[in-house]
Amino acid sequence: MTAPPAGTRVGLRAGLAALVLVIALTACVETGMGRSPFGPDGRFGWWDGDIWSSTNSQRVADAYSFSHIVHGILIYGILWLAARGLTLHARFTIALLLEAGWELLENSPIIIDRYREATIAQGYVGDSILNSCCDIGMMALGFLFAWRFRPRFSVAAVVAMEVGCLLWVRDNLTLNIIMLAHPIEAIRAWQSIGRL
Repeated sequence: MTAPPAGTRVGLRAGLAALVLVIALTACVETGMGRSPFGPDGRFGWWDGDIWSSTNSQRVADAYSFSHIVHGILIYGILWLAARGLTLHARFTIALLLEAGWELLENSPIIIDRYREATIAQGYVGDSILNSCCDIGMMALGFLFAWRFRPRFSVAAVVAMEVGCLLWVRDNLTLNIIMLAHPIEAIRAWQSIGRL
């Protein structure tokens, strides 16, 4: 097995540095916002797959982690179309900043209240800092997946994750956007069946 070319190693180090820096800055800003490092229970956890649990969006990963992977794939595609002249590192950094911006907005009172009012997440208290930072990492995984594989594999991955989450937890990125932008009572009622 041969070592990757020097330019690739430099690019990987720069990308990793950007990821670490954006995550660290996000954690600092969220700390300043009063967000909890590990959620209301103050406990570290790797996984919580129950979207109705009070520990949802508090652990390293949860059912919504797949939505953040989809973010990465979609952001990669959009930047490939709109900013093809930029280096991969520049596009990756932009993607990280976009995702970090969303995490900060998602954990602001205006979006937390909107989730409670318009979606099935009535008890949502926002993400823990741990979950928010890991969501940025999930987006990075999606971005890198889209970079490494042909577009048809990215499309297949997005469809698989969206349909899989729809069947598993009755929610996904598509429904999340619809319900935040323009709630539909029939969708909320169908999603709530999963709580019974």
